[in-house]
Amino acid sequence: MKLNSKNVAILATNGFEQSELFEPMKALKNEGANVHIVSLEKGEIKGWKDGDWGDSITVDRTLDEVTANDYNALVLPGGVLNPDTLRTKKIALDFVKSFVEAKKPVGAICHAPWLLVSSEVVKGRDVTSYNSIKDDLINAGANWHDKSVVCDEGLVTSRNPNDLPDFNSKLIEEIKEGKH
Repeated sequence: MKLNSKNVAILATNGFEQSELFEPMKALKNEGANVHIVSLEKGEIKGWKDGDWGDSITVDRTLDEVTANDYNALVLPGGVLNPDTLRTKKIALDFVKSFVEAKKPVGAICHAPWLLVSSEVVKGRDVTSYNSIKDDLINAGANWHDKSVVCDEGLVTSRNPNDLPDFNSKLIEEIKEGKH
């Protein structure tokens, strides 16, 4: 079963880890999903790759144009700048929280679980992340595990770009099942 007719939002802004946006987007599109890049403003956002600015991507929708009702799932790429900027914006946190509350699949990789912490949706949840934010997740009440992918009722988390094959596979599986 493909992801035909499934709509997936990728929430990002400048400084997203390039592989953590482009690889899930490609995997989702290969499965037939409609994927939208959602951001704070129209135009383009620039990725981060190998310690410097990388490729840009066009924003399809802004946060003030969409709700969780428009999508079947949400992907949160990491990088340091991207989630650190988004977590200071109430509109972004409300968007993330609305997916979790609706029990829709949410994938967060690397530093992106910072958005889950700031959205106050990790208490009692099993997660993983980039090692440097492990304490932030634990302090927010999450159960942190050092695994390539952790899934807790549709909440899919991974540690870093090396985990992308496991992350993409589990995220696609959760969206296909659509039970959350």
